[in-house]
Amino acid sequence: MTADVSDAALTPPSRRGALYVAEYRLRNMWKWRGSIVAFGIGNPVLYLASVGIGVGALVDANGGGVDGVPYLVFLAPALIAAAAIQGGTDEAMFPSLHGFIWSKLFFSIRATSVTGGQIADGVLLATVVRVVFTSAAYWCVLWAFGAVGIGSALPLIAVSVLAGSAWGALILAIVAGVHDDSGFLSLVGRLVFMPMFLFSGTFYPLSSLPLAVQWIGWISPLWHATELGRWLSYGADLPPWQAAVSIAYLLAMLVGGTLVARVRFERRLVA
Repeated sequence: MTADVSDAALTPPSRRGALYVAEYRLRNMWKWRGSIVAFGIGNPVLYLASVGIGVGALVDANGGGVDGVPYLVFLAPALIAAAAIQGGTDEAMFPSLHGFIWSKLFFSIRATSVTGGQIADGVLLATVVRVVFTSAAYWCVLWAFGAVGIGSALPLIAVSVLAGSAWGALILAIVAGVHDDSGFLSLVGRLVFMPMFLFSGTFYPLSSLPLAVQWIGWISPLWHATELGRWLSYGADLPPWQAAVSIAYLLAMLVGGTLVARVRFERRLVA
């Protein structure tokens, strides 16, 4: 395999390498289209019915909503952003673990004229497609439940796609350095995603939490996307400087994660 990789390193890289990898990932996703569609639509329906309407009715009846709007309206931007980030996590992490560890497919791809950076780009492109679908499907369900207005479609979906793609790029950069996946999935789920979901102002304003844990929200892409989404969907108070910082933070995560992933993919695949 080392000889093959060395030979490939002398071959001019394919200009469409990233597109070939993205096509492979999208074809693979198509095999699971039923599960992806069911999860993309069924999950928000069940979640909104239980939390958004069930708990929301109690919050509205006893507290008059949150942030001056019904609880479901307050919750909606956080839910679509969380769904996008979860989709970005799944589509960036599992194919990368499969390519590096479970099947070592990435090493075979690198033995062609496709570079490690192009493999990273291709996986990320497929991740963006998955995030776009998840965000659009989630928005449609939110709209059907009356949680968002028709005018919020483009801004809410755009912010969610940015957050999901940025997080997916970061996951790519991290997974490129994982050599033993035992316990890794549990670590990400329990110590990364769950705290981010709970402490990013998802169910209540971040300011209601003790200052000692608010920092989790400040560094979380979910909080930044949620704040932007609430501002764009129902006009929540958000200073212009904070909106600019949130957008810059997500863009920096996307660009930085992509650049680091490219380098780490190539370095690992030619080692």
